[in-house]
This record gives sequence, C-alpha cells and structure tokens, in this order.
Amino acid sequence: MSASIEVRGLSRTFHTTVRRPGFTGTLRSLVNPERVAKHAVSDITFDVSPGELLALLGPNGAGKSTTIKMLTGILTPTAGEARVAGVVPYLERERNARNIGAVFGQRTQLWWDLPVRESFSILRDIYEVPKAEHASRLKEFDDILDLSSFWDTRVRHLSLGQRVRCDLAAALLHDPPVVFLDEPTIGMDVVVKEQVREFLRHQVEQRGRTVLLTTHDMTEVERLAERVVLINHGRLVLDGSLDEIRRTFGSTWQVRATLADAHTDVVPPPGIAVLRQDGPQVVFGPDGPDAPTVHQALKAVIERYEVTGIAIDEADLEDVMRAAYVQAGAA
Repeated sequence: MSASIEVRGLSRTFHTTVRRPGFTGTLRSLVNPERVAKHAVSDITFDVSPGELLALLGPNGAGKSTTIKMLTGILTPTAGEARVAGVVPYLERERNARNIGAVFGQRTQLWWDLPVRESFSILRDIYEVPKAEHASRLKEFDDILDLSSFWDTRVRHLSLGQRVRCDLAAALLHDPPVVFLDEPTIGMDVVVKEQVREFLRHQVEQRGRTVLLTTHDMTEVERLAERVVLINHGRLVLDGSLDEIRRTFGSTWQVRATLADAHTDVVPPPGIAVLRQDGPQVVFGPDGPDAPTVHQALKAVIERYEVTGIAIDEADLEDVMRAAYVQAGAA
C-alpha cells in the first residue's frame, strides 16, 4: 500500500532584507539591499501510511508549520518534492484541497458572522457533498464533539474550544483521506482536549484517515501517536516510535519488584541492572545502550522471578522530548 504522504528532500528557503540602523542605513538598504537567506526547512524526508497518526514535533521555529504549509499547497518548496494522496499539493492546489482537511489552531475556516450551521452548509456546497452524506457526517461528529448545543451560535461568539471543535468538523465534512492539524488544541481546557483526542482516535482507527499533527502537548502525543518525527533548525533529526525515543533519550525507567523469597539469588536479565536491593525489595534499571524498554523489562522480571508485587516508574514524555530537543540542538 502506497504512503498517503510522501516527502523527499523537501526544503524551503526564505530571503529577507537586512534593515541597517539610522537614516543613512535606511537609504543604503533601499539602494543596495543586503539579502539574507533563512533555511526554514532543509532536506527532510519521511512517509506517512494510510490510517497512521504521525506527530511532527520540534521546538518553536523548527520548521513544523512551514512543512505543513508546503504539504497543504500554501507554500511552494525551494527544493525536493512531496505528494499527498498521490497529488503534488503546490502544483494541483484545487485537487489537493479536496483530498485534505486542515486545522490551524489560531485560525478558522468558518464565517465569523454566521451561525456554525450555516458555515457547514456553505462548505457542503463548496465541496459538493450530497445532503444525505452531509447530514450523516454531522450527526457522527455531533455524537463525539457535542456540536449541536452551539451550532446555531455565531462563530464570533464561540469559545476557543467550541470553535476548534467546529473547525475539526468543518475540515472533515468532505471526507478527506488526509488531515493536517497544526497545534489544534492550544489554549483548550482538559475536558475539551479529551473530546478532541477521542474524535481523532475515532477518525484514525475507525475511518482510516491519515493525520499529521503538530503539538507541544506531550500528553496528546502519548495518547494519540505511535510514531514521531522530530525536526530542529529545519532538519529531520529523529524518526521513530515512542518506545524508540524513550529508549534513546529517556532510559531512566525503574522496575520495583517484591520477591516471594527474600533469599533469591538475583541475577538480572541481559540489559537490566540491579540498582539496589533491600531484602525482598529489588529495584531494576536499564544497563547500557541495548537496554530493553520498561515494558520488556517488566515482562522479563516477571518471567524470571516469583514476585508478590511489582511497579514501574519511567521518565515523563515531556522530560524525554526535552532531552531530545537539547541533543538535537547540539548536533
């Protein structure tokens, strides 16, 4: 099965004029402007499969939004190529628009002075969605996002959480196979965030949509994404599963076990060390670069020893990603 999103050597360079200080400097900038190149995205390559939710992560200014703008057809790359659902987005913008949905957390595609319901009707006509399909999708979205309680309200009077829920529904009304979400839950309260996460899980798992998500919310990443692409200074520095990232940047897990026999000779499995032992209480941790994940270690300990109690501690994903950002920035 071919990838829903294919990115090959994608790059985008912006050129800006340096403003020199003072009146003389302003004149020089007009007569002989100094142009500086900023490489927002540099030679990144990755694929996203159908029915996969990929988290595109990185610190502010890393190039995440620029990448999404090229994939949605808003920007044309300086070099490289991309395909979204088989379409080159910046060459076939209208065709691409029918294949994708997009939500940018601080912007809306709804009509500011119209009730939400009327915005949905306009989008139905723009995308030529049959009325029966339109009604069926709205009901499906309403069941999870609770839209009907405010869809007769003008968009300008919606709260942030209500508006983003409506934007999510609007982005999916024409049933696109690929969805781009650029920090969609920024500023939301925890209740609305969980509604949005449930909605996204449903779209990926039940509808088979491909979702590319950018966010700074690590809880969101942990609950939604199985795979992460990390970019920094416009370059791709990591592409892997959450387990691989934890193993590389956050191997600080511990397995605390209570052994049934306090006199058991504790010889740990490969890649696992005994950090401390107090009678039947044994604390295991990672040993070396080939250490297993915390869940693999848990399984190994249970299989090797007779235990009466067990617990695990592992690095918070936010700490893991912070370590990844720092290491990527130093590379």
